[in-house]
Amino acid sequence: MKGRTKAFAVRIIKFYNQLPKTDEARVLGRQVLRSGTSVAANYRAACRAKSQADFISKMGTVVEEADESLLWLELFEDSEIIPAGKLNELKQEAEELLRIFSRSLNSARRS
Repeated sequence: MKGRTKAFAVRIIKFYNQLPKTDEARVLGRQVLRSGTSVAANYRAACRAKSQADFISKMGTVVEEADESLLWLELFEDSEIIPAGKLNELKQEAEELLRIFSRSLNSARRS
């Protein structure tokens, strides 16, 4: 998952670099850049958790950042800044990461 979250962060960075140079795209772009790269950074931190409680806390942040990334991508689509077809793969990866990390967090909470 470290590689997958890092690859997601790289895709987000490349997406950001290709955005139109409008105020709206820049504002949303900075948000998705921050949250999308944060997924990888916080997942790495969760992998180094010192306790179960620390892992749960850090995974909670990973889930929040993945969900937030998905929101920003949806806003790009809904506001028609970026055509839906160009966002499908990135949105799908954000959704998959969100599902995986949500399940992991829920499992950790049950343990």
